[in-house]
This record gives sequence, C-alpha cells and structure tokens, in this order.
Amino acid sequence: MAQTDVLLTKEPAPQTVPPCELPAKEYEVARNTGAYTSSGLATAGFRTAKYLLEEWFQNCYARYHQAFADRDQSERQRHESQQLASETQALAQRTQQDSTRRVGERLQDMHGWKSELQREVEALAAETDLLLAQKQRLERALDATEVPFSIATDNLQCRERRQHPNLVRDHVETELLKEAELIRNIQELLKRTIMQAVSQIRLNRERKETCEMDWSDKVEAYNIDETCGRYHSQSTQVQAHPHSTAFQESASTPETWAKFTQDNLCRAQRERLASANLRVLVDCILRDTSEDLRLQCDAVNLAFGRRCEELEDARHKLQQHLHKTLREITDQEHNVAALKQAIKDKEAPLRVAQTRLYLRSHRPNVELCRDAAQFRLVSEVEELNMSLAALREKLLEAEQSLRNLEDTHMSLEKDITAMTNSLFIDRQKCMAHRTRYPTILQLAGYQ
Repeated sequence: MAQTDVLLTKEPAPQTVPPCELPAKEYEVARNTGAYTSSGLATAGFRTAKYLLEEWFQNCYARYHQAFADRDQSERQRHESQQLASETQALAQRTQQDSTRRVGERLQDMHGWKSELQREVEALAAETDLLLAQKQRLERALDATEVPFSIATDNLQCRERRQHPNLVRDHVETELLKEAELIRNIQELLKRTIMQAVSQIRLNRERKETCEMDWSDKVEAYNIDETCGRYHSQSTQVQAHPHSTAFQESASTPETWAKFTQDNLCRAQRERLASANLRVLVDCILRDTSEDLRLQCDAVNLAFGRRCEELEDARHKLQQHLHKTLREITDQEHNVAALKQAIKDKEAPLRVAQTRLYLRSHRPNVELCRDAAQFRLVSEVEELNMSLAALREKLLEAEQSLRNLEDTHMSLEKDITAMTNSLFIDRQKCMAHRTRYPTILQLAGYQ
C-alpha cells in the first residue's frame, strides 16, 4: 500500500485543467465472504502483496494523465522555445541590421568630415605655398633695397668731396637724405613683414598638422567601421570579446566628436583667412614700397639733373667772365706799359726845363731877371711835375687794378675748377652710379 500511496499523492498538471488538490477517495476493503471468496486457509499469505483492480486502473489513468501532461508541457515548451528562437533570431537580425545601418551612417558622417578635413588640409597647403612665395618676394625685395641704399650712401659720400664753395646743402643732398631715410624705413617694414609671414606660416603648418592628425584618426576609424560594417553572422573573422561592451572613460560623445572637428576646421579656416589677408597686405606693401622707391629715385635724378644744369650754367658764365678778365688783364698790362712810357717821356722835358732854369739862375747881376721866359720855364716845370704826379697816380691805380684782375682771374679759375669737379662728381660719379638702380620689378620682389 505504500506504493499506492505514493502514486496517488502525485498531482497531475494538465494544460487545460488548472492544477488543484484531488479529493481524498475512500477505498473499501473487500472482505472474504461469500461463496467465491478465499477467506479460507488456502489464501492465507497472498493478499497482502497485491493491488486491487481499481487501484491498478487508477494507477494506469494516473500514468496516462501524467504522460499527457508531460507531453503537453513539453510541446508547449518546445513551441515556446521555437517561438523564442524565432523571435530572438529576428531580433538579432533586426539589431544587426540596425547596427549595420548605424555603422553606415557613421561611415557617411566620417566620410563627410574626412572630406572636409582633406579639403581644408589641401587648402592650407596651397595657402602656405602661396604665403611662402610672398615671403620669398619679401626677401628678394629686401635684398634689392641694399643696392639703392648703397647708391644713396655712396652719392652722399662722393658729394662730400666737393670743393669750396660748392660744398653746399643743396636740393640734391636733401633728396638723397630723404632717399636714404626712406630705404631704411622700408627695410624695417620688410623685416617686420617677413617675421609676420614666418609666424603665419608656422601657424598654418600647425593647423594643417592638427587637421592631418584628425584626418588620420578618422581614416583609421573609417577603416575600422568599414570592416565592422562588412561583418555578418556568417563571417569567419569574428571572435567573442565579452568585455568589449564596457565604455572607456576617454570615449567622446557624438556632440564632442563633431565639435572637435568643427573647432579644428574653424581654427584652420581662421588661419587660412589670416594668411590670405597677409598675402594681400604683402602685395600692397611691395607695390607701395617699390613705387615709393622709384618715385624718390626719379626725384633724386631730377634734382641731380637740375643741379648739373645749374653748375653747367654757372661754369659757363664763369668761363665767360674769365675770358673777359683775361682780355681786360691784357689791356690793363698794355695800359700800365703805356703809363710807364708816358712817365718816361715826361722826364726828358722836365730835365730840359729844370736845366734851363738852373742855367738861367747863373745869369750875372741884373741879367737875373724874372722875365717871361723865366716864368714860362717855371710854369713848364710845374706842369710837367703835375703831369708826372697824375701819371704816377694813374700808374698805381692801373697796377692795383691789374693785381685785382689777376686775383679775380685766380678766383675764377679756382671756381671753374671746383664746379668742374662738382660736375664730374654729380654727373660721372653719382648719376652714372645711379644707372644701376633696381627696376620696379626687382624692388617688388619678382626678380
């Protein structure tokens, strides 16, 4: 009866019937009474080990019910498992497709930013090359200013060798000093501009390097995501990485990721714009400085030309005065000779008159008479003395005039020599040296 109790205490759980506790059933023990019972001694010892027929049927029904419940539960679990497998398979496919789509969208975003970075890098490289060309123009222009500066200083030094009285601070010297000062100011401006260009080139290269690093990172990430986008459930290169879902602390967000590239592009564009503005400024500086130098050069050349005309005109006039002075000296020399001859010619008549008077002073007694002859001889001597005095005075004046003419002759010759020297310095030294003045293309840094 122990087995019967065990079998009957199990509660079947059919799918359609809710599980509940079965009511206890009372069993009647068959008594061995009647004509066909074995209550005699022959059946003693066999009844205690056997089940009743009703118990056997009940046990079979319980087995049937248990088998049906187990099969039903198994079928339900199998159906649920198949449904779960189908759902998880579909979910996995949808999730994988969505992940692949998201990876594709990420690839498009990265491709867009990568293209922007690549264009900006190329634009920065081209802009840097253009700025380098402008820097070379500045350097060539700075080197070209050395020739005008040496010409201006050499002209000033050469003009210091002018002789007195032509060593004057004329308009030419004023223009030369202005030219030298202008060249020094231009050289300082070009040096400052070169330093500014070098600094801008360094900034351009730094921004280009930053964009290149960002572009390189995006290329590497693009290749990784492109590889990820090609993976699928049948791929053989995939492996299990249990800890790959953990977020890294240094990971960026989409907003910070986009802002990082935007900031790089903005800084690069800002430096590229500054570089373009600097190139325009360099063009203006080189154009203005070259024009200023050429205008000042023309002003100096014009001043030299006018000064040479003034010197040539003054020398011509001095030469004319020298020619007249020489002619006057010759005439004055003849005049002095004539005066000396006139004085010499007056000495004989004077001696004659004096001799006559001397001899007549020896007349005896009353013959020493102041007659008309005596008076006439006296007046003749006086007249001759007065004539000699006038001639000697005029001779002194003529000799002084001759000496003055000779001094003037020497001064004129000295001035003519000085002007000839000044003309030689201005025309042969300075103006000839200024023919080596650089052209406007050289001053603008194109050659």
